[in-house]
Amino acid sequence: MRYVGYNTQLKCISLNQPYAYLLASGVKSIEIRKWNTKFRGEFLIHASKSVNTDAMSVYPIEATDLVKGAIIGKAYLYGIKKYSNRDDFIHDFNKHFSVDKTNHESSFKRYGFLIHNSMLFEKSIPYPGKLGFFDVNPGLLNNNNLKESIWYFDL
Repeated sequence: MRYVGYNTQLKCISLNQPYAYLLASGVKSIEIRKWNTKFRGEFLIHASKSVNTDAMSVYPIEATDLVKGAIIGKAYLYGIKKYSNRDDFIHDFNKHFSVDKTNHESSFKRYGFLIHNSMLFEKSIPYPGKLGFFDVNPGLLNNNNLKESIWYFDL
């Protein structure tokens, strides 16, 4: 990440585990939201204190092995894909891994944040999460945190 100065704020977004880990490790390349954003660029990935138990049942990862309540990585948001029907959403499942329980096709509307250049940090940074994109002071980061982790789950 390039920083203009310590007054520059970095964007960050919170995700439940295991989605935060899947995004930071590069396994997940689309983040699903019910809202759109004009933001494009590099952002930090925050693992919330919540765990999505439905998703955990799909992956061979123990919830106790996943970091929670911390910034765990970074990625780059380069575009948005609008999902207005369930078929397109299901077609991209291997990119977003999201389970959506909406039963009515007429009410189905999601936005896929298209992500690349993900990196899982070697050391997580304890930090409180928030809804939507939120600002984080870059002074919080240092070179030790920005080293890429070599620890990955075999999915």
